[in-house]
Amino acid sequence: MYKVLVTEDSPIVRKILFKLIEDNPYFQSVLCEDLASAREQLESDQSFLAAIVDLNLPDAPNGEIVDVVLSYDVPTVVLTGNFDEHLRHMLLDKGVLDYITKESRYSYMQVVKLIERLRKNLSTKVLVADDSITSQNFLSHFLKKFGFQVQCVNDGVEALAALDADSDIKLVISDYMMPNLDGFELVKKIRQDRRFQDLIFVGLSAKGNSMLSAKFIKSGANDFLSKPFYHEEFFCRVLHSLELQEMMEQVRDAANLDPLTNTYNRRYLFEHGELMLKSGKQTTVVIIDIDDFKPINDTYGHKTGDKLLEAFSMLLKRYYREDMVVRYGGEEFVVVSEREYEQVMHTTTLFMQKLRELSFTEHSIAMTCSIGVSSNNSGSLEDLIDIADKRLYEAKHSGIDKVIEAIAV
Repeated sequence: MYKVLVTEDSPIVRKILFKLIEDNPYFQSVLCEDLASAREQLESDQSFLAAIVDLNLPDAPNGEIVDVVLSYDVPTVVLTGNFDEHLRHMLLDKGVLDYITKESRYSYMQVVKLIERLRKNLSTKVLVADDSITSQNFLSHFLKKFGFQVQCVNDGVEALAALDADSDIKLVISDYMMPNLDGFELVKKIRQDRRFQDLIFVGLSAKGNSMLSAKFIKSGANDFLSKPFYHEEFFCRVLHSLELQEMMEQVRDAANLDPLTNTYNRRYLFEHGELMLKSGKQTTVVIIDIDDFKPINDTYGHKTGDKLLEAFSMLLKRYYREDMVVRYGGEEFVVVSEREYEQVMHTTTLFMQKLRELSFTEHSIAMTCSIGVSSNNSGSLEDLIDIADKRLYEAKHSGIDKVIEAIAV
């Protein structure tokens, strides 16, 4: 749960912000009506993801709240009824995230959207490629202010090495003119590698023109900016690219995820499971079936059965968090893992033990499961599933709540 400090003397505005912030399950709002109460909260042991402040407070009529909050290294958004171009530049120079006027309900939603973006940025890795140390430092400082994890390299060759070393990098910001491998050649090489098809690429250049912009984008860049750029323009472009990529991921997830359990579906299993086998690593398939599930549906109804499946799948994903978890059909799930066989079996033992200790739904239903396991570094995924399924059948018919496992190859 992330805390958001709101300092606003208007009860109506506080109420609006409170409602919008608390509607987000990740946030908790801490409301203050003046500088004194805000300072008290800042001096406590609490940590704040961000602060939303008004410039005109009873005990701080000239925006003193901004300097106070920034002195505690809390990312700050100014929400005020006054728009002044000089004031706007001054606030941005001080280091506030943004300056938003109270024009309509959309303004308040924009503020909360910015805070949500800040939360997401905490887990977003950005790679900056630029041979200028000054430019690296500027971009790094700017991106870190918005919560991003930032790594800097000096050219395209180092950028490719960094991407190979860390598959979690989500955004590349690259200058055009660099030694060894320039930004234009870098984006072309990135787009030729299927591993980086979802990577966001933003090109930069001090010699920007429409031809260069078109050249970058036609080669696979998501966007292009000419230096120097405005604070808001850069952030809006990056934000837009991230949101567009997240929307695409949601669409893709909708096609690959089971809507009830939020685990992968059979389609994803056979598309990506076969790729795991082709890697040559030992692959283990675990088929897990909830014992006596039909009587639960018959006794308590399908709504309770659905709740049970949701709870069961959450526990599965918690224990097999490094593996592919799939709803194979009904109350049957498949786990595909490239971990060491002994590790997978240890996880399976812990999972079954925990399942026996818990009860689920408002009816306090106890659950057990039966499991079949197969493991190999060759053959097809379908063969592995068939072998595991036979072992599951054996477990079911030899007393349930059992594992019939493979012999590690």
